[in-house]
Amino acid sequence: MTNNAHPLVAVVMGSKSDWEGTMKAASETLAQLGVPHECRVLSAHRTPDELRAFIEDMEARGCEVFIGGAGGAAHLCGVIAAHTVRPVLGVPVESALRGLDSLLSTVQMPAGIPVGTLAVGKPGAVNAALMAAAILGNSRPELHEKIREYRAGRAKEILAEELS
Repeated sequence: MTNNAHPLVAVVMGSKSDWEGTMKAASETLAQLGVPHECRVLSAHRTPDELRAFIEDMEARGCEVFIGGAGGAAHLCGVIAAHTVRPVLGVPVESALRGLDSLLSTVQMPAGIPVGTLAVGKPGAVNAALMAAAILGNSRPELHEKIREYRAGRAKEILAEELS
């Protein structure tokens, strides 16, 4: 899935099953903020050469932030980070151990290969998109304004809630 020939963010997941319940939320949030991005399924274990080639291609096309999502033995984000010096945001996907295995695999990176790890599941995917937009907003102030609008919209939803 691509919404721009010059994506600023790459959203990568280890398998198609990571899309519907989790990583689609990152794409939807980036789209809502108007951030050009590309989404792909690539595995750290099953397609390592293709993953490396994708990272190189994305960098050549101007990608500035990578978001990775994987479950179980979630090495995807670490492998992405090993091949780029651009920010990598990790989303642990819920798996056999309710995402704890994914969380630990993503967050426990060796010194020198950083991965910014977010919450397990859909909340992490949304926050990864918002974090990517915040990083990009350092040189694109309009993105910071879109994040402010996004947050104001969420606050409005909460304030409109009524208890019966």
